Amino acid sequence: MRSTFHQELEDLQQDILRMGTLVEERIAQAVQALADGDKAAAEAIIAGDDEIDRMQLDIETRCFEIIATQQPLATDLRIVGTAIKIVGDLERMADHAVDIAKVTRRIGGEPLIKPLIDIPRMSEIALRMTRDALRAYVRRDPQAPEEMLKADDEVDHLYSQVMRELLVYMMEDPRMIHQGMHLLFVAQHIERVADHATNLGEAVIFMVSGERHDLNQ
Repeated sequence: MRSTFHQELEDLQQDILRMGTLVEERIAQAVQALADGDKAAAEAIIAGDDEIDRMQLDIETRCFEIIATQQPLATDLRIVGTAIKIVGDLERMADHAVDIAKVTRRIGGEPLIKPLIDIPRMSEIALRMTRDALRAYVRRDPQAPEEMLKADDEVDHLYSQVMRELLVYMMEDPRMIHQGMHLLFVAQHIERVADHATNLGEAVIFMVSGERHDLNQ
């Protein structure tokens, strides 16, 4: 029974990593579609959201089945509970990719009011945070998430910078308000992706140590 249990946990881990990789790809693709004004790529991201939703439902269902049939305790129970927490955050990160793609749907084809520099940088950092958190999950490393704090602060700083710059553009030329607001929403979505990445890190800390730790404090 224990060998079956541990194999089920290993299978869950691999599926979570596959889901995480897909979510990362969708976010990167959404930002690139925005930069390129590629409506077709944006529509593909929106249409593909159901796949990620199915992955979340499948993993959560298997987690509840493991709890019901294996009745894990202590660390084993935290491992299963963490899997549920992680896929929930990953699914919400994918929702932000869809929201970014919807912005491209609305403004795609319009010349951007400014080159996208800080928004892609925010995305790169947020995705690196996500990869680091998932790596810590696989390695059962409670120390690695602590290193995400600096990266999250950098995302927050870039978000504030994007907001200031766009507000200046919109105040100087009211014709830029429509697109400027949409780009602000994009920056906000990416900032939320980074917040979900810190949630993943907190879940790993709890899984390994049994202690709750707020990385955003």
